[in-house]
Amino acid sequence: MDNKLNQSMSTFKGSSFSLPIYNQASDNRILTAINTHTHKKKKIMGLTSFTQEMSCPIAPARMFKALIVDSNKLIPKLLPQFIASVDVIEGNGGPGTIEQVNFTEASQFKYVKHQLKELDCDNFLCKYSMIEGDPLGDKLESIDYEVKFEATSDGGCVCKMTSNYNTIGEIAVSEEKIKEGKENAVAIYKVVESYLLQNPEVYA
Repeated sequence: MDNKLNQSMSTFKGSSFSLPIYNQASDNRILTAINTHTHKKKKIMGLTSFTQEMSCPIAPARMFKALIVDSNKLIPKLLPQFIASVDVIEGNGGPGTIEQVNFTEASQFKYVKHQLKELDCDNFLCKYSMIEGDPLGDKLESIDYEVKFEATSDGGCVCKMTSNYNTIGEIAVSEEKIKEGKENAVAIYKVVESYLLQNPEVYA
């Protein structure tokens, strides 16, 4: 792996991020949180909403396949230090399917569970929720994600994501927690991006 890929892997802490996961039993997938260049944040009672987007030199179809379709195999392969496995807990890959991401001892957390809500494979859109796991702590009930890949004129794409932090009561989500999640999302995203740039035949 080149220096960029190694740097991204060293930045990743195996912390409170959302990992792309997929059940091969069907065409329904669950996607991860994406890196950010621009963002907007708003707070309402019991909810902190955060939107972010990032430009990427990879075509949306390739990013979609890597981060969604094959992520249960690819991410543990690229980050074996932090990701032990991704297991189906309930369902067959359709809406309502729950998958568990198991971290290694190198991570400060043990696991997270994601539930698929909606998937539009034609438009590279995915909605899912983190419903259980150590990152939620005692202040968050769940985190809802909506992620969309849009093609750009240069052959790359823009990744757009909205994260809704559903708090227990009226507790505000700290800037530190959001920053931590963003940094880990950036790291895992860059690992996948670097891998695809180094291997242009993969998911082509």
